[in-house]
Amino acid sequence: MVLQVKTSTYENKTQEIAKQLLTATQENRSFFASLRDQMRWDDKLLAWAMSNPGLRVQLFRFIDTLPALHSKSEVAAHLQEYLGDESVELPAALKGMLNFANPDSMPGQVAATTVGTAVETLAHKYISGENIKQVIKTVERLRKEKMAFTIDLLGEAVITETEAQSYLERYLELMQQLVEASKNWTTIPAIDEADGESLPKVQVSVKLTAFYSQFDPLDAKGSEERVSDRIRTLLRRAQELGAAVHFDMEQYAYKNLTLNILKKLLLESEFRQRTDIGMTIQAYLRDSEEDAKDLINWLKQRGYPLTIRLVKGAYWDQETIKAEQKHWPQPVYNDKAATDANFETITQLLLENHQYLYAAIGSHNVRSQARAIAIAESLNVPRRCFEMQVLYGMGDKLAKALVDRGYRVRVYCPYGELLPGMAYLIRRLLENTANSSFLRQNLENRPIEELLAAPGVEISHAKAQRRKEEDGKFVGAADVDYAEEEERRMSAEAFQSVRQQLGRSYLPLINGEYVNTAEVIDSLNPSNFSEVIGKVGLISVEQAEQAMQAAKAAFPGWRKTPAKQRAGILRQAADLMEQRRAELAAWIVLEVGKPVKEADAEVSEAIDFCLYYADEMERLDQGVIYDVAGEMNRYIYQPRGIAVVISPWNFPLAIACGMTVAALVTGNCTLLKPAETSSVITAKFTEILVEAGIPQGVFQYVPGKGSQVGAYLVNHADTHVIAFTGSQEVGCRIYAEAAILKPGQKHLKRVIAEMGGKNAIIIDESADLDQAVVGVVQSAFGYSGQKCSAASRVIVVQPIYDAFVQRLVEATKSLNIGETELPSTQVGPVIDANARDRIREYIEKGKAEAQVALELPAPEQGYFVGPVIFSEVLPDGIVAQQEIFGPVLAVIRVRDFAEALAVANGTNYALTGGLYSRTPSHIQQAQTDFEVGNLYINRNITGAIVARQPFGGFKLSGVGSKAGGPDYLLQFLEPRTVTENIQRQGFAPIEGAD
Repeated sequence: MVLQVKTSTYENKTQEIAKQLLTATQENRSFFASLRDQMRWDDKLLAWAMSNPGLRVQLFRFIDTLPALHSKSEVAAHLQEYLGDESVELPAALKGMLNFANPDSMPGQVAATTVGTAVETLAHKYISGENIKQVIKTVERLRKEKMAFTIDLLGEAVITETEAQSYLERYLELMQQLVEASKNWTTIPAIDEADGESLPKVQVSVKLTAFYSQFDPLDAKGSEERVSDRIRTLLRRAQELGAAVHFDMEQYAYKNLTLNILKKLLLESEFRQRTDIGMTIQAYLRDSEEDAKDLINWLKQRGYPLTIRLVKGAYWDQETIKAEQKHWPQPVYNDKAATDANFETITQLLLENHQYLYAAIGSHNVRSQARAIAIAESLNVPRRCFEMQVLYGMGDKLAKALVDRGYRVRVYCPYGELLPGMAYLIRRLLENTANSSFLRQNLENRPIEELLAAPGVEISHAKAQRRKEEDGKFVGAADVDYAEEEERRMSAEAFQSVRQQLGRSYLPLINGEYVNTAEVIDSLNPSNFSEVIGKVGLISVEQAEQAMQAAKAAFPGWRKTPAKQRAGILRQAADLMEQRRAELAAWIVLEVGKPVKEADAEVSEAIDFCLYYADEMERLDQGVIYDVAGEMNRYIYQPRGIAVVISPWNFPLAIACGMTVAALVTGNCTLLKPAETSSVITAKFTEILVEAGIPQGVFQYVPGKGSQVGAYLVNHADTHVIAFTGSQEVGCRIYAEAAILKPGQKHLKRVIAEMGGKNAIIIDESADLDQAVVGVVQSAFGYSGQKCSAASRVIVVQPIYDAFVQRLVEATKSLNIGETELPSTQVGPVIDANARDRIREYIEKGKAEAQVALELPAPEQGYFVGPVIFSEVLPDGIVAQQEIFGPVLAVIRVRDFAEALAVANGTNYALTGGLYSRTPSHIQQAQTDFEVGNLYINRNITGAIVARQPFGGFKLSGVGSKAGGPDYLLQFLEPRTVTENIQRQGFAPIEGAD
């Protein structure tokens, strides 16, 4: 759709009203005009942030960190670290203030006090109070200015069920106290009455995600049930008190679920006639106009109006980044003008349907508000049916100008402590200082014509296609977005389809033929071990020899197959996996007990391995040219021979696929021996390779017992490469055995072994604890701790240890444990009875040497182990040193960051590690001194992505180059140099000659 706002029915009136409003808002605009001495420090900070992009980033990062700093010395030290960055051009006043040698010195203390006070003052500009008493004082002042209010409680990102219940209780208390205070308020007709109807004096704004800590679109039904119960409690109490409730909108992932829950709930007989409730639409979303139309149609059906608050949207950066990282279509418009245009379209839509709804137009853009007024006045919209809204501290002059014109203005007032309010403050600062901000442009004295110009842009209300990364970068497969109802439906259908195939037999593939075996095992569903996923034929040693001979026979032809053709087979396999994504994920969920989202991510990883290694082989196949005059020099690669791949059960598709296709695309004939407990999934992978066109004998699928078949293949004289992922014990044995030269063997075997880790996450005193707790829970208990990258140790500095452990325990308690097929499940079973029993033994050992902070019960029907958290663990304790491979987490107390780093490095492993910190020097030191192959800073430590976080460790975590990285394929290749003297009797071809 092309939206060209021209001189239309409303445009002339819009311009007239906008100019009047602008004149009223442009008085005393010296706020950012210069850095005169009389400006307060908080004003100066914003002014400097506007003029220096480098300072803006570092200053806001410092402000984000500030609430976690508990002394002036810490504040001074962080101030120097952030603002001393090379990217920052410091104004003279700030440079002088930061010129202290020691954070403990008097100048350091003065700097800390000055900047700390300035930031606190800044926060209070946008946050209406830190407690209810302050909020009441604020709203009473607003009412004197003839402005209504709505109160929002900051810090709603709940991560525990205790916090979700507390959130509800705090809102009930807030409404109670506000209503109690309101009994003493004089009625103000401009905001308390409209068209002869009394309006609620008290209104609160709430977010749905805060009512349930595990709110997740994948578990739409469960989320709806848990959230709706708490909403009903809130709405009933609001009605008793005579207060209004408005529901805010949050990140895009939650939008559809939020709207669906509210629409269903507000059609219930108890709530259907309520008109004191509101919902929100964000105009920066590409599908927001359709949402608005849908809501209008729903309200027609409901028969009673509700308030629809229209805002531009507060999470633009976050939505843009997430979509790019996930390779998803951009849900938001990519430029401000398109959002403004869409805002005007929806404003018109709402006001033209005023008989069905009450419109609340939330914006600080003078033109946007003027447009709404022009439409409302032209249509004679009743005063009850619309109001204007601004954010506290951001639209003061505009709000006053609107009040002076006789309109009802409501101020959105966040309240709460500084710490939970910091994320809100940063969002406000980003808005105020952005180049595209109307507030900033207005303060910079832009021409009136420019400020009030119609946003004439081409916009599309369909979702944008995903943005391609920079040229030359690998673009991987996109995970499924389970916020989409269609994707959830496809997943459910895939489970139905897979369940109809359970119990079938799967045979080994040798020389292109499926062969019968003497031994057959049942592969069981670890969530319900009475359920047989499939019957798998295990080969004998004799059949292993047949497979090896078939591979040898096929090798000469395969090595000569052009690399482009081999890569084409991998790309075809990737296409087939994408087509069968939902089905493959369902097999993973059922055979190895991996939760749905993680199973889907594993399918993405398998696809990425195929596509990335295909690209990489074509790159390597070009070789390197080192020619000089009269001599041709070529650096080229050739395959090694026969590769034996021994894959694990914990990533049964991705790791098996990655190792196998790396061997194949480099021209090696390959035998895949999977873990017995995940052989059905590798059988499905085998079917895909066959369908993709892998030639007979080039690839063999050889499930068998590791102690027999695996050992036989490892020790075979014709094996050239062994790619293994599994335990340290088995990996070391393979490494040792491969080193022994066998009779007739004319080569040294290459071993690639990934052997696990004892991974640690460090939490320092500057960490964002909300972020850290969520990241640790995901890293430790995702897939029941059965990832080689999983966190099994958390090392926490003394000052925040107790607070962290308390929140960690509550967050873990809030997890849902159960069958992984259920969309509500976050923690499923472990792989089998042996694993369960071994983990339980470790838990008993842990109880003898540490405190049990949490031990959750687990279902009986399945191989379940409830998450266990040990606190006060000694760094050299058993549960702190040995790889447990289950949902067991050791929390270690240390004095400071230096000790934390020493403890983190104090194991035999070096696979993954994490750091939660907002101290630049700690982040820098971790990058150089934390002994891990994959270091993750301020995020969870699992979920490495191909060509983004190539995966692998060192020390006793493994040997070989990183999977999914630019060096990986080299391990399957032999490099050669070919040199030719191209002189003949003193002459040589000259490049470019005729």
